[in-house]
Amino acid sequence: MPSKFPEKFDDVSLFRKANVYYDGQVVSYNVAFKDGKRKRIGVILPGVYKFRSDDLEKLDITAGSCRVRQANEGEWVTYNAGDTFVVPDWSYFEIAVDQGILEYISSFETHLNKKTYIDKAYPSSDRG
Repeated sequence: MPSKFPEKFDDVSLFRKANVYYDGQVVSYNVAFKDGKRKRIGVILPGVYKFRSDDLEKLDITAGSCRVRQANEGEWVTYNAGDTFVVPDWSYFEIAVDQGILEYISSFETHLNKKTYIDKAYPSSDRG
């Protein structure tokens, strides 16, 4: 069954500096497209992690599975390869990988009027 997500991206710039969070348990790389859009391609090892997102963030799960709890929601929702979830702007989410490796592609919808997120208690998923 073919994936609904691209197998490769053409005509992009890949930044070699890795975004490393939680002592290397979450690692991603930034990709810039000619039209100015950006994505992040990454992996998450087993564990539970909390991230904030200043921009609206869409995460496409390309391999593995995870559970996600959005800000101010009590329930965890399970996502598998082929699924997508969206994190609202100026928000946070928790993501749990129970086994294996989660692979993902995230994309961002940047605000025209940026502001500083006050709570720096956990890393920002949209800053590299």
